[in-house]
Amino acid sequence: MDNLLVLLFIGFGVGALGTLIGAGGGFLLVPILIIAHPELSPDIITAISIAIVAANAISGSYAYSRSERIDYKAGIVFALFTIPGSILGVYTTAYIPKVAFHIVFGLLLIALAAFLFFSKKDAPIRGVKFSVLKKKYKHHILTDREGVTYDYTYNQNTGILISVLVGYISPLLGIGGGIIHVPALVGWLNFPVHVATATSHFILAVMSTVSVITHIFEGSYKDPHVLRMVLLIGAGAVGGAQLGAFLSHKIKGNSIIRSLAVCLALVGFRILFGNHH
Repeated sequence: MDNLLVLLFIGFGVGALGTLIGAGGGFLLVPILIIAHPELSPDIITAISIAIVAANAISGSYAYSRSERIDYKAGIVFALFTIPGSILGVYTTAYIPKVAFHIVFGLLLIALAAFLFFSKKDAPIRGVKFSVLKKKYKHHILTDREGVTYDYTYNQNTGILISVLVGYISPLLGIGGGIIHVPALVGWLNFPVHVATATSHFILAVMSTVSVITHIFEGSYKDPHVLRMVLLIGAGAVGGAQLGAFLSHKIKGNSIIRSLAVCLALVGFRILFGNHH
């Protein structure tokens, strides 16, 4: 998997698909790295992946900011609360045995596949209503560049709690966290889907950048081979993210999400029952 064009192509695909559904694409890249490079340790795999997620999220956020769908008020608060978790997550990966990492990741992908396959992306999932904290509800009205107005109310404390957890899990498994954040924003916080994918990307850009800086201090990118992979896949992801953001309002979500769910389940089984040495 070291061919220049292969690395660029993988980055482009991960960037386009990830941005399309508001995730960073780490959930696609980590399985590819686990299968193609079984010799790499979990902390190096997550370090490579989170760097690609950062490149993808920054590029995607730029595209989404032009379409004016990012809820900055919510995004900045949630992003700040992901930071402590994401620093802790980076330091925890060094202590995870490879087999445990594969098992957790395989199970997560299968669970995620089931969730994506059976949830309707276009209709908000009516989740749990946290009525205890009524006074903590925020009401936002957002109008995007195309003149569509979104009017929604959400519980900020629930969002903060989700953000702390996402911040920790994201660098721990090398996934963007958008794959958890988007369903949570839509399901529990009643965000409109288009606002959720754009805002999740913005949160992701902040969170993954913090993780990458922590990895740099940890020395995760010292190996020139690892650095080359990061730079090439990252370059592909930046281009892919622009395409993903462009396609996001052209394509109905369900068919993409369903096919993605099937792929995730297959990869999850491959990692779970593949070669554990």
